[in-house]
This record gives sequence, structure tokens and C-alpha cells, in this order.
Amino acid sequence: MDAPRILASRRALIGFFLKMGAAYAVWFVLYDLWLLPDGRLDTWLSHVVAARTADVLAPFFDGVRVSGRVVRLGASPGIIVEDGCNGLSPLSLFVGFVLAYPGTARRRLLFIPAGLLVVSAVNVLRCAALLVVQAERPGWFEPAHRYEGLFLFYVVIFALWVAWAHLGGATATPAATPPATPAVGPATPAEAAVPLRGAAA
Repeated sequence: MDAPRILASRRALIGFFLKMGAAYAVWFVLYDLWLLPDGRLDTWLSHVVAARTADVLAPFFDGVRVSGRVVRLGASPGIIVEDGCNGLSPLSLFVGFVLAYPGTARRRLLFIPAGLLVVSAVNVLRCAALLVVQAERPGWFEPAHRYEGLFLFYVVIFALWVAWAHLGGATATPAATPPATPAVGPATPAEAAVPLRGAAA
């Protein structure tokens, strides 16, 4: 790779991280100063996650009950969908990735809602799995609750980011090849030039 391309790739990488940092700075200021003290967004999302968790388990288990943030299965103590477990942080992480990486506004408008649905569905399935583990294998609950959520969310968000980079991001268009300058000297048979396409970003 020649020097201009190396510099361009470094500028793009630096630009990506700067945009990510700016997006998260805005989000955390907005969340800490307004959304967290207000509480309505976290409460609404926690109630939605709890209700959807009960909906997922109801066809397969008897005794599924939901009350606000609390979901119970049979005689188990149940789980509380607290602010840190309602998926709001992974959702903001996903949106930050999409906004920071190159792409068209139209594709973002299509990809962000689809990705939010995927991340939300993953969180609901995670909560449902934890509730089943608590009811069937109580000793496994704490290790599962501590480690699987972090691993699962970051794998899913990384997969969505890869999908955005390959399917939703802007595709590079090869630069036009300038017309060839006639060589000075004796005439030689013309050779056909084959343009090389740059690798898609």
C-alpha cells in the first residue's frame, strides 16, 4: 500500500474514533443530566423488556407472571429488570457505531431501527434464559447473570457493526483513470490498459 492510501486509512480510522467519542460524550451528558434523573425512559424500557420476557416464556411454561419490572416463573424469586439490565447501554453503543461509520442517511434510517429491534430481542431472550436458569438450575444463575450478558451483547453488536460496514456503509467508487499521455519516441504497438478497482471500504 502506498503512502497516500496509508495516510487516508489512518485519517479514516482517527475520524471514526473521534466521531464515536463525540457521540458517546453527547449521549452520556444527555443521559446523566436528563434521562437518568427523569427516569421515564428507563422505566418504560424495563417494563417493555419484562413484558416481552413473559410473552416469550408463556407458551412453554406455566406460572409466568409479570408485574412492572419483575418477572417470575413458577416458585422462583424472579428477576427484576433494573436500569442497567434493560439494554439501553447496548442500544446506545450500537447507534454510536452506525453514526460514526461512513454510510448514507437513507441506509442509516433503515439499518438503525432494524438493529435496535435485534439488540432488544437479544436482551429479551437473555432475560428469558436467565429466568429459566433461575427456576431450573438456581446454582447457575449468578455465573450466567455475571458473564453471559456482557459477552452476548458485544458479540451481537460487533456482528451488526460488521453487517453495517459491508452492507449498509457507503461503497467506494474507483477514481476515474486519467487519459494516457502519448509517449515521446518511436511508435510502438498499443497495449490495452486494464483499470484496477480499489478494494471496497
